[in-house]
Amino acid sequence: MTNAWRQKAFSYGIVIPFAIVLAFPFVWMGVTSLKNQAQVYDPTKVWSFSPTLSNYGNLLHHTDYLRWLRNSSFVGLMVVLITLAVAMPAGYALARLAGRIGRGLGVGIFLTYLVPPTLLFLPLSRVVAQYLHLSDRLWALIVVYPSFTIPFAVWLLMGFFKSIPQELEDAALIDGCSRLGSLVRIVFPISIPGILTVVIFTFSLVINEFVYAITFISSSTNRTLTVGVPTDLIRGDLYNWPGIMAAILIPSIPLALVYNAFLNRFIAGFTGGAFR
Repeated sequence: MTNAWRQKAFSYGIVIPFAIVLAFPFVWMGVTSLKNQAQVYDPTKVWSFSPTLSNYGNLLHHTDYLRWLRNSSFVGLMVVLITLAVAMPAGYALARLAGRIGRGLGVGIFLTYLVPPTLLFLPLSRVVAQYLHLSDRLWALIVVYPSFTIPFAVWLLMGFFKSIPQELEDAALIDGCSRLGSLVRIVFPISIPGILTVVIFTFSLVINEFVYAITFISSSTNRTLTVGVPTDLIRGDLYNWPGIMAAILIPSIPLALVYNAFLNRFIAGFTGGAFR
């Protein structure tokens, strides 16, 4: 066996088990979502069962699931836009701010991201309810979520902007571009991997967030997906596992496909400023 075949066999020997382990939750969710409630608790029906789509029909037609999806998508899109509007110029300014001041501000901004939500949701709930009057409204989440998405996005983009040579901007300025023009035409197009990473990571954070969503939203129609599924599909001690698995599987597949499609840019965005 040649060295090339040995290396390929070694690579596949490592990748295949990991792929099986990572794909198993999706397979298990898909199988469980096609069972009825009685078959879920029957040990003889783990793989041999009568498939049914009634769980998906009940989820789409007899719950507020589609509204939860729309709410999550709306909140995620708005938070992404706000995060980019603030983080891109802030990250660029900190990247070009040399010396200890720039590094200190960058570290300080990132440390704010590390503050756990369990310490902040009580004071933020008072601000949202008493001063902003946004109780039980999606705008409460849109206002609060940037408090933890912007610090990470600024820190990530700051490292990426540092990897872009200053000479490119100087050349654009010499050619007649303004500072804003050099940003729009030179810096931001080169920074697409970092910007895309911020978009994906921010949207994922918003979709998965639970503490703020359950604190600020009380009505079922205004809930996001992460709160609506456990609160409305679990009735007392009765866990509707087929419905829960179907509700989780539907958004998981497109998110997994998006991550896979932009995997190279996602990695480049995280490692862009690693050596600066």
